[in-house]
Amino acid sequence: MKTLKGQFVLSIITAILFVIGSFYYIEITGNSEYLLVRIMYYFAMIFSVFNAGLLTQKFIQTKKDD
Repeated sequence: MKTLKGQFVLSIITAILFVIGSFYYIEITGNSEYLLVRIMYYFAMIFSVFNAGLLTQKFIQTKKDD
């Protein structure tokens, strides 16, 4: 998607799904067999939420300028 509104909506949906997935499908206390995968998943979730915040700021800024 090339429009800012499309990127904004897509990033918000992705961030929400990452947060839901991390709380429902990833065991926090478990064996350390898949520890690297869990850590990578959490970093992806944090990056996704951060990216959604940046796009939210950019979207609000362009709305103010119009």
